[in-house]
Amino acid sequence: MSNTTTAKARTPLHEDWAVVALGFLIIFISFFYLVPAPAYGWKDGASLRDTVLTGANLAAILVQFVFVFAVGLLGAWLTGKSLNAFVKVFPVIAVLTILALVIAGNSGIKGLGLEAVIFSLSIGLLVSNTLDLPEWFRSALTAEMFVKIGLVLLGTSVIFTDILKAGSLGLIQALLVVVSVWYFAFWVCRKFKLDDELTMMLSSAVSICGVSAAIATAGAIKGDNKKLSYIISLVLITAIPMMIFMPYIARYFDFPEAVTGAWLGGSIDTTGAVVASGTLVGETALKISTIVKFSQNVLLGLAAFAISVYWTYTNKGKTQDAVKQPTLTVIWERFPKFVLGFLAASLLFTLLSPTVTEAGTVRAGWLPDDQLKSLSASLKSVQLLWFVLAFTSIGLETKFSDLFNAESRKPLYAFLIAQLFNIIVTLIIAFLLFSNT
Repeated sequence: MSNTTTAKARTPLHEDWAVVALGFLIIFISFFYLVPAPAYGWKDGASLRDTVLTGANLAAILVQFVFVFAVGLLGAWLTGKSLNAFVKVFPVIAVLTILALVIAGNSGIKGLGLEAVIFSLSIGLLVSNTLDLPEWFRSALTAEMFVKIGLVLLGTSVIFTDILKAGSLGLIQALLVVVSVWYFAFWVCRKFKLDDELTMMLSSAVSICGVSAAIATAGAIKGDNKKLSYIISLVLITAIPMMIFMPYIARYFDFPEAVTGAWLGGSIDTTGAVVASGTLVGETALKISTIVKFSQNVLLGLAAFAISVYWTYTNKGKTQDAVKQPTLTVIWERFPKFVLGFLAASLLFTLLSPTVTEAGTVRAGWLPDDQLKSLSASLKSVQLLWFVLAFTSIGLETKFSDLFNAESRKPLYAFLIAQLFNIIVTLIIAFLLFSNT
């Protein structure tokens, strides 16, 4: 009887609603207290001691991790997960994540365009595949919650007015590339007879914006984290040679710089690799590549909604409500609520930011410019931390024996074929749209 009473008193909140609440809790707290943004950049042993390992910076790292730990613990409570397990597991994730951030902060690593997420994922995979982690440890990992909180906070850096600044060409290219590449990837996956979850995640990752699109799609369809980890690994690994060789290919064939930028931004799947490759070409290429990649990121919310609708109407028989005739209620239940949090955060920070009027004057936002910059910098640092924590968790819950076997060859082939198509069709569209700019 007491157990029934306890269950009624504490009904777990749906994870999507919980992450929206937690994301806006972080934003709300940031209006009154800016969580410090630690420095991780270093060049050699001396600079490591003088920057990352100073007392003030170590204190900032500790404060930021305690803050994230408290939010994560609240999230575990809201969603009905074991608080005891979370308290035991999070320190392990935190230590591995700090190691990944320090490695990625090296100037040589930065010069290669490698991001912290690839190191956190790699470290997690190394630990997971060399140590026999207990099942309770793996089950306590909350990668999906970490990622979704990060996605809500990502909305604070996507200002609606920036979409207009990106220009019509960037948006047109993004739309053409996303639609054409997504359908081609979907067709290829069907030819290889991949399952529905892999097909949706792979198609979105190749066509929209890589890791974020794969994560958003996995959330929308309640996808398997092991399959998500495999897709993320493919995205991160293939981005490295693309980032290095595509600028040299463009230079060898003497592509116009604007075309090169549009090509890089439309086909490379990670934002960090896009920026790194654009820098290798020049200022114009960097600007155009960033605009195009931003335009693709903007389509993430719309894509997640479309995928949710498609999944509801076609994914029959896997859940009790799926066998019923789909209704708007079912669509709403399946719709990823964290996307609404992302859009709401974007709208809020659009109102907070200054805007340029038609007359060319700057209209002040709801917050002074200096305060807004400090707020955005703090939130961006916290957002990055959530993502890196998520990839550490994904690595820890993934075993190579489950991924790299005979059954994994077909997804690999499908991904590479779709990515090659992406490179070719994006180049054609870039020439059509940007050759005269």
